Amino acid sequence: MAAPVNSVGKPSAERPPFSSTSFQKKTRSKLISIPGTRPSVQNGQLLVSTGVTSLDYLLGGGLAVGTVLLIEEDRFDSYSRMILKYFLAEGVVCRHELFVASAQDNPDDILQELPAPILDDVAIHKPVEQPRLSCEPQDNLDAMKIAWRYQNLPKVQSALASSSRFGHYYDVSKTMEPEIRQAAKCHRFHLPEHPTQSSTTNSRMIESYSALLKSLQEVIHREGFDLSTPMSMSRNILRVGLHSLGSALWNDDLSCHDDPMHNHALTTFLYGLRALLRSSLSVAVVTVPSHLIQDRALMGNITRLCDNAIALESFKGSERETNPLYKDYHGLLHVRQVPYLNCLASQLPDHKDLAFKLKRKQFSIERLHLPPDLSETVSRVSRGELAGAAAVASACGSGTSGNKHLDF
Repeated sequence: MAAPVNSVGKPSAERPPFSSTSFQKKTRSKLISIPGTRPSVQNGQLLVSTGVTSLDYLLGGGLAVGTVLLIEEDRFDSYSRMILKYFLAEGVVCRHELFVASAQDNPDDILQELPAPILDDVAIHKPVEQPRLSCEPQDNLDAMKIAWRYQNLPKVQSALASSSRFGHYYDVSKTMEPEIRQAAKCHRFHLPEHPTQSSTTNSRMIESYSALLKSLQEVIHREGFDLSTPMSMSRNILRVGLHSLGSALWNDDLSCHDDPMHNHALTTFLYGLRALLRSSLSVAVVTVPSHLIQDRALMGNITRLCDNAIALESFKGSERETNPLYKDYHGLLHVRQVPYLNCLASQLPDHKDLAFKLKRKQFSIERLHLPPDLSETVSRVSRGELAGAAAVASACGSGTSGNKHLDF
C-alpha cells in the first residue's frame, strides 16, 4: 500500500510522536523486592520459605506472605517444634524480623536451639555417575539377572523437590552460631512475663490471647510492617512463631473433656490474627496440640480459620514404630488444608501418602511407598497363603460332596 501523499517529502521530525497516540505500552506494576522472598508462579503471591524445601513444595512453592500455617502437633511435640525452628532459622538467615511467643519455654531458649545453616557446596547433590559399559556378554547376562524383575516397574521419586531452589539447608545436629542469631531482630512474648487478669466482661477471647494479639499488633505498627504505612525504600518480612496455642499453659481449657468455658477463645484469636496478617508483610506458623482437643467440630473450625494446615502423626510410642513397613520413616504427614489465594482452585499436592523422617542432619518429607523387594515378598506370601487355603477348601469340599467335583 502506498504512503499518503501529504506525508511524502516531509521530514520525519514533523510526524507526531508515538507517545501522543492512544496506543501505549502496557507496563506491569512493580513487585515488592524483599530479600528471602519470591513471587508465586501460580497466583503472583509473595512467598517465603519455611526452611524445609520439601514442605515448600507441598505448599505450592512456599508460604504466602499474609497467611497462617497451622501445624497439628505430634504427641510428644518434637517434630512440630522442629519445623517451627526451621521456620525461624530461615528468617534469621534471610535477615527477616522474628516474633516468637510461648507460654512454657522462654523464647530465648527456642532461639538458642535453631539449627545451623549448611554451606551451599555441601547442600548440592553430587551428579549421578554414568553406568559402566561392559563389552563382555557375561556381564550383561548378570545385569539382566538382577534387573529383569524391575525393568517394567515405574520409577518412584520419593523426594519432594522443585526444579528451582528456594530457601536454605540446615544441620539439626548443630545449633546456629550466636553471632548469626544475634544479628536478626527478634521480638519476644513470654506469657509468664505478661501477667493477665480475669476479665469481668463477656469477651470471647481470654486475656492471654488478647495480650498476645495486642503485642503483635504493636510490633507490626511500630516496625512499619503495616501495608497502610507509606512505602519506604527498604521493606522487610515479620515471621511470627506461636508455640502450642490451645493448651492449658495459655489458660485455655480446650483440652477439657467436659464443655469448655472458652470454646471460642482460640477461634476468635485466629480470626483476629488472620485479619492482622492480611494487612501487613507478616507470615505466621502456629502449632496446636490437636490430640488434646476432644471436640472434632471445634478442631475443624480452627483448621478452616488458617490458610494452610498440616498434621504430624509420629510413630513414637505406637505399633508402627516396630513395624518393618515403616522402618525408614518416623511418622506420617497429613495435609489438612491448602490456601485459595487469588485463584478459584488451589494447587493440591500430587501425592497424598506422605511421611517424614529425621536423618542425622536433616528433616525431610517424602512420598510414602513400599520397597519393591518387600512388596513382592508380601505378595508371594499372600499368594502362597491363598493357594494353600484354596487347596484346603477344595479337599474339604471333595470329602463332603463325594464325587461331585470329578465331573470337572
